[in-house]
Amino acid sequence: MNPLNAFFGKINRLLIVICCPVLAVAQSPDAKPPVPPMALRPDIKVEHYMAVGPEAVRLIQHPVSGEMYYTTFTGDVFRIKTAEGQPPVAEKVFSAEDHGITRLQGAAFLKNTLFLAGNISVNNNKGTKGRMVRYDLASGEKPEMTVVFNTVEYGTNKTTFDHGWNALEVSPDGKYIYVNTGARTDHGEVQDNGGVYPNARDNALTARIFRFPVDAKNLELANDEAKLRAAGYVYAEGIRNAYDMAFDADGKLFAVSNSGDYDHAEDMFWIRQGHHYGFPWVMGGIDNPQQNPDWQPDPEKDPFMSKFAHAWLMRYFRNDPDFPKKPAGVKFTGPVLNMGPDANEYRELKTGVVMDGDSTGVGVGTFNAHSSPLALFFDTKKVLADEFKGDGFVIRYAGPRRGSTLINPLKKQGRDLLHLDLAYNKSTDNYTVKTTRIVDGFTEPTDALLVDNTVYIIEYGGKGGNIWKITLPADPKATKKKRK
Repeated sequence: MNPLNAFFGKINRLLIVICCPVLAVAQSPDAKPPVPPMALRPDIKVEHYMAVGPEAVRLIQHPVSGEMYYTTFTGDVFRIKTAEGQPPVAEKVFSAEDHGITRLQGAAFLKNTLFLAGNISVNNNKGTKGRMVRYDLASGEKPEMTVVFNTVEYGTNKTTFDHGWNALEVSPDGKYIYVNTGARTDHGEVQDNGGVYPNARDNALTARIFRFPVDAKNLELANDEAKLRAAGYVYAEGIRNAYDMAFDADGKLFAVSNSGDYDHAEDMFWIRQGHHYGFPWVMGGIDNPQQNPDWQPDPEKDPFMSKFAHAWLMRYFRNDPDFPKKPAGVKFTGPVLNMGPDANEYRELKTGVVMDGDSTGVGVGTFNAHSSPLALFFDTKKVLADEFKGDGFVIRYAGPRRGSTLINPLKKQGRDLLHLDLAYNKSTDNYTVKTTRIVDGFTEPTDALLVDNTVYIIEYGGKGGNIWKITLPADPKATKKKRK
C-alpha cells in the first residue's frame, strides 16, 4: 500500500508502491513542467519551485542558514541548495541507516538542532518501536546525533491504520518539543496482528500528544500509563492522529487530525495540557457506534458506513461488547467548529443525508469527512495582508482530482489550500473557524512552509512529487520594514 496513505488510514487502497531512493533531485530546465495548482483569487501567485523525489513527507526550514529541508517516509533527509541563476538542487544529508528511523514522519528545527521522529520495525515486522533523535548541525561535517527516546516494543498490525509517531512542533520559548503518536487502530478496535499481540487495541504509547524537554536524551518510554504521566510526558490524549500541529501568534497550540473509515468529520483541536479529545469514543463531534454493545454494523442500513470502506471489508466494524468504556469523570474537549463557507459538508446524524453547513447553519467539527487535513501553519510574524494577518492555513490531502466527473457529495472539493479565520468563543471556551479555499489542484500535498509571505507546498508523489511556491498578499508595512 502507498505508505503515506497507509499511515493516514484512508484515501487510496493501493497495496504496493515501487520507488527508488535518489541522491539528488534537480528541476531539469528541459523537463516539461507539471500542471500547476490554480489560485482562486487574483492576488495569489502560483509557481513551480522544483521537482522532488518520491514519498516526500515534511518540508522545514533551518532557522539559522535559511535553507529548506525535506524528508521522506523511508528515512531520507534532503537539504535544498540554491544558487543565483541556477535551479534548486536537493542533496541527501541523512538516511535511515544514519538515524535508525525506517518510517520517518516527523521533522522540526530548533536553531541548529534537527529533530527527527518515526518508527522502526521489530519482531520480524510484527512489532514496532517509536524513536526520536536529534542532530547538532553545528558540530561539524559529521553532525553529532543524540537519541531523545526509544519506546518499548508494542504491536504493529496488518492493517492500513497503524499511524505511528509523526508530527513534531517546538514550543515558542524553545524549551519543549511536542510529538504526536497516532492511533494503531481505525476506531479503537482490536488489532492483534494475527494473534501475535492478543487483544491489542490502542495503548499508552498511541493516540496522544507527548511533550519532552528539548535536551532530553536516551529515554525509554514504557507502555505504562502511570509511568508516562508521572514523568510528565503525556500532554494531551484522545486524538486519533494529529498529523500536524502548529502554534499561533499567541502561543496557542492547534492540531489537525484524521478520523477513520466511518463518515466522521476530520477534527481540528485547540490542544491544551491535560485535555482529553474523545478518541476512540468520539470523532468529529460524533459518537463511535462500535462502543454500543448491541451495535450491528450494516452499510446497507447505515449511511455513515460505505460498503467499500476498508474497515468494513476487513470486518473491523463489528459488534464489540468488550469495547472499553468511556473513562469515568473525564470531560471530552470538542473540536473547533467550522462555520464555512468551505470544507463543511457533513452527514445529518438522524437521516445520514449529506448537508452543507452553509445552508443549515450547523458548525462542523471540523472539516468534511475523509479530507485528511495536513500542513497546519500560522502567520505568526503577522507579515501577511490584513485579510490573512495572524491567521491559520491548512491543506487537504484528499479530494477529487481536477477534472474528475466522480463527485462525492461529502467531499466535493479537496487537494487544496484553505485559509482559517479563527475566533474564540467565550461561552464554549473553544474556537470557531471560517474556512475558505484559496488554491486548488494539488497532487497529494503533504506539508507546507511559510517564509515571509511565500508558502512552499510539497507533494508526496508516487515516483516523485513537486514543491510549489505560493505567493500570498503581504502587508506593505512588513515588506517595507524587511527591505530596510
